[in-house]
Amino acid sequence: MQALDPRQVHITDDFWAPRLKTNAQTALLHQWQQLERTGCIDNFRLVDGQVEGFRQGWFFADSDAYKWLDAACRATSHHDSQALQARIDAFATLLVAAQAPDGYLYTYNQLHFPDVRWTNLQIEHELYCHGHLIEAAIAHHEVTGERRMLHVAEKAADLLVRDFLGSGPEHTPGHQEVEIALIRLYETTGQEDYLDLAQQFVEQRGRIPRFATHLFHQNRSADRRTAHVQDAQARYRAEHPERAAGQPAATDQPLKPPGIPARYLLSALSGQYAQQHHPVRRQKAPVGHAVRFAYLETAVAMLYRARGDETLLPALERAWAHMVARRMHVTGGLGSVPAIEGFGRDYELDPEAAYAETCAALGCMFWNWQMSLSTAQAQYADLFEWQLYNASAVGMGLDGKSYSYKNPLACRDGASRQAWYEVPCCPSNLSRTWAHLGKYLYSHTRNALWVHQYVGSEATIELHTPVDLEVASALPWQGAVTLRLRHASPAAFTLYLRIPSWTGDYQLAVNGTEMQTAPPSQAAVLPASGYAPQRATYLPISRTWSPGDLVEIAFTMLLTVRRPHPRVSSLRGKVALTRGPLVYCLESVDNPALDLFDTPLDTASLKPEHRPELLGGVWVLRGQTTRGDPLTAIPYYAWANRGPSQMVVWTKEAPPH
Repeated sequence: MQALDPRQVHITDDFWAPRLKTNAQTALLHQWQQLERTGCIDNFRLVDGQVEGFRQGWFFADSDAYKWLDAACRATSHHDSQALQARIDAFATLLVAAQAPDGYLYTYNQLHFPDVRWTNLQIEHELYCHGHLIEAAIAHHEVTGERRMLHVAEKAADLLVRDFLGSGPEHTPGHQEVEIALIRLYETTGQEDYLDLAQQFVEQRGRIPRFATHLFHQNRSADRRTAHVQDAQARYRAEHPERAAGQPAATDQPLKPPGIPARYLLSALSGQYAQQHHPVRRQKAPVGHAVRFAYLETAVAMLYRARGDETLLPALERAWAHMVARRMHVTGGLGSVPAIEGFGRDYELDPEAAYAETCAALGCMFWNWQMSLSTAQAQYADLFEWQLYNASAVGMGLDGKSYSYKNPLACRDGASRQAWYEVPCCPSNLSRTWAHLGKYLYSHTRNALWVHQYVGSEATIELHTPVDLEVASALPWQGAVTLRLRHASPAAFTLYLRIPSWTGDYQLAVNGTEMQTAPPSQAAVLPASGYAPQRATYLPISRTWSPGDLVEIAFTMLLTVRRPHPRVSSLRGKVALTRGPLVYCLESVDNPALDLFDTPLDTASLKPEHRPELLGGVWVLRGQTTRGDPLTAIPYYAWANRGPSQMVVWTKEAPPH
């Protein structure tokens, strides 16, 4: 199954087109301003000698700028922006100048430790940063057609091959990402060494002897290096008081249940935190840092597709099934344990303690996409859609200039979004995913076309004959979808339509003639969250298609009351509301007179209602409590857009009569 180049897809969708415009015209320019304000871009100018000063930010700060470049390049392929293009050109020129002659580019070492490389790989993210550099360079090359940034990527990757190919497992990165980048560069250039190194990083994971000792020594080294940098920074500021540090960025402090420090230490020393506890084929459950886990699984799935190694697929399928069944929030969010920023025990899904980092949802979407291409099973595209509308979309405010880092499912303290964060990994990661959205809608073989996501769009798809596809979609508010096929002459192929897990009965017609449909499948088990993507299926329609054929689908937009698995103790007696692909929540802004944490709902009273003036135009759920008090539920992705507020996804269930 082949993916489309996102430049082949033009998104016209009423829901997504405005968001992609905001992403390109507002969010990315805002993010650039923040990268400038916090000194991230100046770090590269310091390396090139263009400015004087002291390096700012975390040791991995370079990666945030690379993801911005990745996103900005993708966005300009669909949205003409001279302001964005000027920044892309200037930053690309700066990266070419800052890169060392042999391909190395990591400002933390270049400025603070110029004679040191590849130290503390479990902690300091050198390889992670080089991975995002490579991905940004590929995006620049694909969109502009220029080779200067592709040359940057090849120089960096060639350096990695020289320094790491054939080395031992102690040189496996702590934060996965470079594996994805190397495989993508292999797909771009055909250079086999890049794929070999990616495979080595994957295969040697979980094989470091005496990992706890190895990590202990790297932590001591990293602490010494950090202290050295902090001392140097203090001296610099004393000598240059006129260059005092600016306003610090926000930190998103999560609720921390008892015992978290001890659990973090155990997770780190055992290797689980960075998925270093077992070789990949023995990793049967999601553990540790959720973003790292998702990036690892994405890389393994990409490696499976590139190498065809059938021994990799069972572990991927087991880990995915375990995650969905026992360790995923109803929004599709991943991560229930603060500090670890990742997975807890089975059924440990406290809505207030939920971490559910935006980047973790994005990483899981990348993994779902690779699994869709690998297996043609609808459950993966279904979870991609669920996370797209809920766990990831919540990460960016409607204005494009405010963000959330963690995404709890309940908030008592009036949380609000922030313009930027001390660790700003999520904004640009979200922007690059949205700018790439066209990539994830369709795939094909010579004789088949899959429709994974119902997003209004136009695309040209190369089957055994070119097919122009036009899709109009009323999602996520209504279930009406139409597909128009245009091609030069009649062509025989199979059209696969995803039947979402969230729909009930649906109607299907081809050229106005109703077709018989099969009922949606039923999940065999109740997942922890009550959401079961396994119910999704692909409906195949095999025929000789004539130019201009019209396919119409009407999905029933069920308002579903979802109940958790009985073993999720923190959610007993509670329910979550969903309609179509959207999870809903109660926000104090709409319900000022209610105690959101102790309000039994009369679920039978809930009705959808269109509110075009609210939150950019949404469908809310209107109803009442069991005491007759009116209430309003809004889509989860839209909460915290109107100032500090309380919020709950899981609400108290009314006792049975």
